[in-house]
Amino acid sequence: MIQFADEALITVRSGKGGNGCISFRREKYIPNGGPNGGDGGRGGDVYVCVRRNLRTLAHLRHRQVFKAQNGQDGMSWNRFGKDGEDVFIPVPPGTTIRNADTGELIRDFTEESDGSQMMILQGGKGGWGNVHFKSSTNQAPRYAHPGKPGKEMNLRIELSIMADVGLVGFPNAGKSSLLEMFTNARPKIAPYPFTTKIPNLGVLHVDQDKDFIIADIPGIIEGASEGAGLGLRFLKHISRTAALLFMIDCSDENCLTAYSSLKTELEKYGRGLLEKPRIVLCNKIDIEGAGEKADEVAAKIRSEEPETAVIAVSVLERKNIENARRAIISLVEKMDGWLSPAKGNADVETASAAKDDPDSSAKSSFLASRSVDSSMEEQFPGSDPSEGAYS
Repeated sequence: MIQFADEALITVRSGKGGNGCISFRREKYIPNGGPNGGDGGRGGDVYVCVRRNLRTLAHLRHRQVFKAQNGQDGMSWNRFGKDGEDVFIPVPPGTTIRNADTGELIRDFTEESDGSQMMILQGGKGGWGNVHFKSSTNQAPRYAHPGKPGKEMNLRIELSIMADVGLVGFPNAGKSSLLEMFTNARPKIAPYPFTTKIPNLGVLHVDQDKDFIIADIPGIIEGASEGAGLGLRFLKHISRTAALLFMIDCSDENCLTAYSSLKTELEKYGRGLLEKPRIVLCNKIDIEGAGEKADEVAAKIRSEEPETAVIAVSVLERKNIENARRAIISLVEKMDGWLSPAKGNADVETASAAKDDPDSSAKSSFLASRSVDSSMEEQFPGSDPSEGAYS
């Protein structure tokens, strides 16, 4: 199975500066030629840059070392050595860079535009040639500076996919079916649990000028926040969404406790997931008895969370799907412009202030500036099932 690459450990090294040259002019009719050794070239720098056409970190899977070029040594006749070439590490939007040894956050590439870049390591300076050390008391200096060594660092690169809505639910709740119905994504769908093994994204077309991105992660099971199943690994991919969409399988005997169990796992995981606005879809009401259970689930949720919208749907028979679609669009449009998914709702006071003041600087630059181009017409970052991603 092709693994979804959302984490990578790499080593980066900046280039060493070139050594200065020790050289003297030796010309037939110039008996006192003097020193003419040139300087060494500067070592190459290491940069991380954002590339919007990337969706995963798969390009880092088979290359773990990125090394900039060393500077060239200085030469005679005051010729400087050539500077080493820089190395650029492309990453998709939503990537965070950390020092793998200390855990220190170096940069969060969440709201940067395509082409944004940051220098991670600077190359060593080139050494001075002996021409710099000529003086009236030392007319033939026989020493030069060596080039400064480059630096090395181990980096942990993590990707949190960028989306407007995150789908949350237990396995086989119908999340992938809903994603396929609402968007152009084509995830694997089968009548058994854990068919979704990697995150999938789809584009929900609203109108000519607006699109929303929906993220579907593998089903959560109890204990996911403690590492059970695949949920823990992929929960981070909904930490930057503007809103959450809970899917409840009302044909399941545990449907009355499913919502509270899901909230418990999100609360244990943290990162402000429970602070996000949400919609609950009670799915599979086409099955006998599920409709009555959906009413019980809705009544229970509304008594505890009057502000949470609960909609009974059947994805298979497309019952109330249009109502669910309108509710999702309305919720995201309400969040657009004041809720910053990049912060994962960690700063609740800032988000509340922005909500009260539409002109606040806390507006989400991601939701405000993101556009969807033709490259997003395909499912990403999951692969097409026909290409063997689920085999």
